[in-house]
Amino acid sequence: MTTNPVNIYEYEAIAKERLAQGEYDFIAGAATDEITLRRTRAVFDSIMMKPRMMVDVSQRDLSTTVLGNKIDFPVMLDPAGNHGAAHPDGELATAKAAGAMNTIMALSSHASRTLEDVAEVATGPLWFQYYFFKDRELTLDMAKRAEDAGYSALCVTLDAKIKPKRERNLRNNYVGSVSPNYAHLDLSTHTWKFGADAPAGPSDIRDPASTWEDLDWLAANTKLPVVVKGIMVGEDGRQSAEHGAKGVIVSNHGARYLDTTLATIEVLPEVVEAVDGRIEVYMDGGIRRGSDIFKALALGARAVLVGRPLFWGLAVDGENGVLSVLEMLRDELDATMGMCGRTTIDSIDMSTITTVSPLLSLFPQPDSFR
Repeated sequence: MTTNPVNIYEYEAIAKERLAQGEYDFIAGAATDEITLRRTRAVFDSIMMKPRMMVDVSQRDLSTTVLGNKIDFPVMLDPAGNHGAAHPDGELATAKAAGAMNTIMALSSHASRTLEDVAEVATGPLWFQYYFFKDRELTLDMAKRAEDAGYSALCVTLDAKIKPKRERNLRNNYVGSVSPNYAHLDLSTHTWKFGADAPAGPSDIRDPASTWEDLDWLAANTKLPVVVKGIMVGEDGRQSAEHGAKGVIVSNHGARYLDTTLATIEVLPEVVEAVDGRIEVYMDGGIRRGSDIFKALALGARAVLVGRPLFWGLAVDGENGVLSVLEMLRDELDATMGMCGRTTIDSIDMSTITTVSPLLSLFPQPDSFR
């Protein structure tokens, strides 16, 4: 196995060798048959580029803004939990790499380090991710902790209200750890155990009865802008905008909760259309190449987020590994922009991609194909 990976897939291959089987499967795996996980790559690969020539692309600017914060390129770090599973420095290393790349890290409430400890080492903007809890005081307390620590936004995950079935975890009898962000709680009586049948974390203190009115309530009771994560249909994007969110992440939780959903890149245009510019739209799910980022931007995303590749970078080389993964994505996006005749993020649009072969227009199609 190469020790000098040249792409994210090679980083994953090395990480798989170094991680325990249970940890690798927890990170790489998805729900039930993992159909959505597999087909996501096929969907990305089915979107073709339409390069343009004789454009002055000598100067390219990859910067953009997210909730008013300027970042150097349109890739943010997803709130994936327990980076300590991949490297002892965990989220401290990840936050340092994000700051070095001048982009935003969304810290999971299931992090292996407290939100305060991560804030102390971070040099770039941070979002704090968590959930609607049955205990509304806990919901507000977590938000207040993020405010006090200097976080710039709350990221509320909406698609994790029901316990998933992850069969790799069951086979491995996987037992995860509980985040120190929950160390002040007595979790001994909770029914979602931290073993093979559930993700690590206090899952059953989340509120399965939460509704859009709860989003109104949270937005009215925090100083931080609220971004919601887990949007997969246009109507939910519209509802998010109408109930206080400042941004939405089109996400299927890395295919880790409900299998046989569409890939996020497929539903992105529907959400963008429904939101109609009222709030910002981001996307995660399957980003492995700079060309994937380009395609998401062309379909209307303001920026994308990456999750699993952070673990591969951490497992290979800690902070430097995460930095290398982000640099790869940035450099591949930069090259793709130049080859497609685009010099700014805002200039990337749907005219640069297609999913339909022009050969189809040359041949008559049976009525059943129309």
